[in-house]
Amino acid sequence: MYFYYKNHLKNYSQTNRKTPTKSEWLFWNMLLKSNRTWYRFLRQKPIEWYILDFYCPKLKLGIEIDGISHEWKGDYDEKRDSLLQSLWIQMVRYHDNDILKKLEPVSLHLHSIIEDRVKELKL
Repeated sequence: MYFYYKNHLKNYSQTNRKTPTKSEWLFWNMLLKSNRTWYRFLRQKPIEWYILDFYCPKLKLGIEIDGISHEWKGDYDEKRDSLLQSLWIQMVRYHDNDILKKLEPVSLHLHSIIEDRVKELKL
């Protein structure tokens, strides 16, 4: 399924891929890169008016790594998640401190989410 996005997001997503946060870099290299989950994830994927940190088209699964700035973006995140949910995209959020300090439990949780999603979509 192809999702449209606002053209100006392409430049932002390319810049974000080139300059990831420490937690995004760790998450990508330790958990998602090279099909470590058996599914292909994309980094900084523009969808509609938003850029998802990570997105798996086959699972319709988006992953966000939230830093301290998201503590006051609750309304924005809710609106975003609602739109993505209307597109059948399930969102998972991790706090960047959990990525940096508790990667193993995050990895187990992610694999559990993927397993559930595979069953839900009957893949």
